[in-house]
Amino acid sequence: MSTPSSTPASALFNLLPAVYRIRDAEIAASRNLLTDAETAQLAALQALGPALNPTQQQELDSLLAKAARGPLASILAVVEEQLAILAENLDQLYDDQFIETCAPWVIPYIGDLIGYQAVNGIAPAVASPRAEVAHTISFRRRKGTILVMEQLAQDVTNWGAHAQEFFLRLATTQYMNHIRPSNHYAPNLRQWEPASFPIGYQNSGFDETAHTVDVRRIATGRGRYNIQNIGIFLWSLNAYSLTHAPLAAVLGQSRCLRFNALGRDLPLFNLPVPQGADITDPATPRNVPDCLTRRALCRDLDRITGPHPLAPLYYGEGLSLQLYKGTNPPTPIDAANVRVANLSGPDGSWNNMPQAGDPIAIDPQLGRVALPPAFRAPVTATWYYGFNADLGGGEYSRIATFSATPAQPVAHVPADFATIHDALASLAGDGVVEITDSGTYSEPTGLQIDVKASGHIEIRAADGARPTLLIGDAIRATGGTESILEINGLVVAYAPAAAPTPAALLEILATAGNTLTQLGLRHLTLTPGWALNPDGSPQAAYAGLPTARIDIPGLALTVEKSILGGLWLHGQSTASLTNSILDATDLTLPACVASIDPITQLPHASGALTMVGCTVIGKVHASLLTLVSNSIFWAQLTQADSAGPYPLWRASLWADRKQEGCVRFSYLPEAAITPRQFHCLTRSRNIDQPVFYSLRYGDPGYAKLTPTTPDTIRRGADDGGEMGIFHFLLAPLRETDLNIRMREYLPVGLEFGVIYQN
Repeated sequence: MSTPSSTPASALFNLLPAVYRIRDAEIAASRNLLTDAETAQLAALQALGPALNPTQQQELDSLLAKAARGPLASILAVVEEQLAILAENLDQLYDDQFIETCAPWVIPYIGDLIGYQAVNGIAPAVASPRAEVAHTISFRRRKGTILVMEQLAQDVTNWGAHAQEFFLRLATTQYMNHIRPSNHYAPNLRQWEPASFPIGYQNSGFDETAHTVDVRRIATGRGRYNIQNIGIFLWSLNAYSLTHAPLAAVLGQSRCLRFNALGRDLPLFNLPVPQGADITDPATPRNVPDCLTRRALCRDLDRITGPHPLAPLYYGEGLSLQLYKGTNPPTPIDAANVRVANLSGPDGSWNNMPQAGDPIAIDPQLGRVALPPAFRAPVTATWYYGFNADLGGGEYSRIATFSATPAQPVAHVPADFATIHDALASLAGDGVVEITDSGTYSEPTGLQIDVKASGHIEIRAADGARPTLLIGDAIRATGGTESILEINGLVVAYAPAAAPTPAALLEILATAGNTLTQLGLRHLTLTPGWALNPDGSPQAAYAGLPTARIDIPGLALTVEKSILGGLWLHGQSTASLTNSILDATDLTLPACVASIDPITQLPHASGALTMVGCTVIGKVHASLLTLVSNSIFWAQLTQADSAGPYPLWRASLWADRKQEGCVRFSYLPEAAITPRQFHCLTRSRNIDQPVFYSLRYGDPGYAKLTPTTPDTIRRGADDGGEMGIFHFLLAPLRETDLNIRMREYLPVGLEFGVIYQN
């Protein structure tokens, strides 16, 4: 035990006369003031010697200090502890005067003092109430200016935004003391921008053409150009990258390539350039995620290759588009060797094909590339496509969804193995196959995945990669007892081979000994329709075929943020789908059943389904709907389905068991047979219906509800968000936040309206 003189004394105790401190120390030295348990603990710690961990050392120091304190020192230590609490409280009262240092409970009071109105805080920029109140103070200095409105629109929605004062775009007789030379009554037809509707400037946030007055109210979404109107233009789609991705050759046309690996036309997108934390200049087309037009890319190439070269805006390393030739490593193709052309036309007769000696031709609006006759090297590209959310695989971050343990072996493709088949063969039933690039991998004979008992196989794209897998036969999986298979981050499509057409892209067949227990599909796309035509429509040869077929009982299927075609699920297996799309490619085709009798065409009920935040396109027959929430079922019966006294389908959403389960806050087909419903809408002639931008997989607006969708659906989820797949984005709540903020900063007498650009 240490001596009393070595024990640190409290400041209050040191203020006492020395005679009392000495007497108190003598009492502490002459008596054991520890309890029996504390004495035993102290002896045990001292017996350990110097080999103490930090926790044991802290306990030893505490016991020695208590043993060295006398009764007076102990009492004053308690008093000093309360004084410290009082001092801390006084310090906090001072800190509470400032938003940067105040306690969390004070934030609403400071916000109320400055007139701050709370928002839902969906976007990251407004998720912190403390930061929002602080920003409000700085924004008040610029209140009423167009730039602060643009800043608010970006911060509150986390989308591309541009604010425009419409009174500056009116075709008016100008006052001679306030002349606007750039505001012409008629458009300048020598410029291409005014005439580039629909994916250019006309009627967009960047349209500078003068318009006649529109007296309808902008707040209702009908009017636009008027003196008191301000337009808030929003680009709610995102630009997603594909890095060094191979281009897909048109069948039989080696000179004709498409950016999309599935061989469909789709527009390229611009990589938006951030405007910074504080916006000092209005947005331009470079600052928002939108389609990359032919004219814009052509002008950029002219800037780069002209007599007075300027910095590139769209084409180049780190920008919206860059072509490469060769591999290991790929060599960037210079802008001087690229031109923009309209490559429209059917396959085999594209317009404006380059001739010998011409540069490579690019059509960004169709996503096509045409090579000159002498060009032989393979071509890859870094480019951007448009979509609404992190869904179905992509180069966005997915590392939080990886399920393998660090101890499992990892086979890397293409670093360790050239094909996924070879990587799987090396795992011996347990481990990880990780694809580290955004390449296209062909498996003409499909894949056979065998998971050993209690094993776990994960096939995944590395974080920051989005590979495409083209299979000529099915992916078939088997497993032993308590086995798990996970597939994460891939896009899987069918490339017809010499083998017979499989029953599904992913098959879990009822073979001897197949007791696979869990199947996880995360950020995965099993292409609806299997293969796509150039216009993006599914190929008719595979209409009605499922993309996933599970024929064994007892399997638990988990689907998260994925896009699937039809799902055939054994009646004694279960499926849980979260934030996913189930797309049979037509609302009259089966999206989820156990099987279809080949003779009678009678559907057999799938296993129990749980669906949260999903969009289902097609008919569903399940044994049980355990829980359906915030979802949309877009389906209808054909005349053949419902004809006769014994129809094949009793309803396009049909659950055998109605006494169990719950369906809540969802949109259902007409005459749906479900368990008890709560706040649902059932399709009928007089009931609101969802309005989609597109139901064709691959389109930028795929499965996205338009702003004209009635609020009973668009704000019909349990939290005020929209029903369906993009519920987790909470887009309507972002609009609500924007309305709250704009009313606070709008100049007196003006109105604003929200105008979606994509």
